[in-house]
Amino acid sequence: MTQTQRLGIFAALALVMAATRVHLSLFHHDIWDASWGVFFLAGFWLSGSGRWAFPLLMAEAIVVDYVVITHMGISFWDHYCVSLGYWFLIPAYGALWIGGSWLARHQRGLSLSMLTLTVAVLLVSEAACYVISNGSFYWLSAHVPSPKTFTAWYENLGDWYLPFLQTTAVYVGLGAVLHVMSVQLARLSQHSGQAQH
Repeated sequence: MTQTQRLGIFAALALVMAATRVHLSLFHHDIWDASWGVFFLAGFWLSGSGRWAFPLLMAEAIVVDYVVITHMGISFWDHYCVSLGYWFLIPAYGALWIGGSWLARHQRGLSLSMLTLTVAVLLVSEAACYVISNGSFYWLSAHVPSPKTFTAWYENLGDWYLPFLQTTAVYVGLGAVLHVMSVQLARLSQHSGQAQH
């Protein structure tokens, strides 16, 4: 993959994340936040470019959050979702990136076994992201009433896990379809070029 292609993929993913991350308070429509799927797909498609792509996507996520929150007339630090736990989004999103990057290194073409591996890696990395992000918010946010217990945290984990998994899976599924289509188009183009020679 050329650097130009990498930059194009990065720009597309950054645009999708920005467009879906701002929706809650700016546009009032029901588009799911693609951030988790974007970090997983970026890890896959931009594997090897983590030194620049991951920090830029993280910076984008924080800037979008800041713009959205302040647009609502609220101080960034006073928003319900912002606490010491907010900074744990870095390792949480990092888990998604690592999952996608690991999958890219172990990719062996288009097959049922590859699909199974993709689902397994997505489930593990999404679960790690969820536990880190949810746990850091639960244990570090002043908005969660005390006393904080492992039982209450476990119940909270169960309340939100499936919606986050569903949203992430939808975006990664769309990315997988685009990936398969691009691989097939590249093969057709290659065969067509060979046939002409």
